Amino acid sequence: MAEDGRPVAVLLAGGLARRMGGGDKPLRLLHGRPLLDHVIDRITPQVCAVVLNANGDPERFRPWGLPVVADPLPDFPGPLAGVLAGMRWARAQYPGARDVLSVPTDTPFLPADLVTRLQAARVASGQPIACAASAGRTHPVVALWPVALADALEASLLAGMRRIDAWTAQHGVAEAAFDDAPYDPFFNVNRPEELEEADRLLGS
Repeated sequence: MAEDGRPVAVLLAGGLARRMGGGDKPLRLLHGRPLLDHVIDRITPQVCAVVLNANGDPERFRPWGLPVVADPLPDFPGPLAGVLAGMRWARAQYPGARDVLSVPTDTPFLPADLVTRLQAARVASGQPIACAASAGRTHPVVALWPVALADALEASLLAGMRRIDAWTAQHGVAEAAFDDAPYDPFFNVNRPEELEEADRLLGS
């Protein structure tokens, strides 16, 4: 059980990676290691457990030894389905965990104080959800979610809800702003040229 206030992390890898040419984007190599490794290294010290949200054959992720949960709805309904999968897993496996942290698996520079800053923003605002922001943009997929909202999220998904920001606006969301220098900590790799840019940033 998680009694120290740390959340369960759900790493979102359920997308189709069309802009990368398809396939498993988190398995693309960055600086000689899969993108997934970089995300795990950044997030694991901040949470009590990690679960991977991915569709298809989970065996391809066996080398990481992580539990893998698929979207609970068919037809790739988007990251909200991955958040729900993480909430359901956390509720079953870590009854003491109050929150789930969601992060995409294409963000290799996530900050080491992500969880504490999201928790602080939520407390300061009194809102139930907190998401990250940088460079004047919000990052609704990088967020802290109360597990208690799982039933409400499932009902919304079944009713056709797909947009994260539309759903969080219904429940209340705080923002934690992060500095984007020397680079944006939420830089995400969607295209081959962005993978090259991320490699350059790591090398520098």
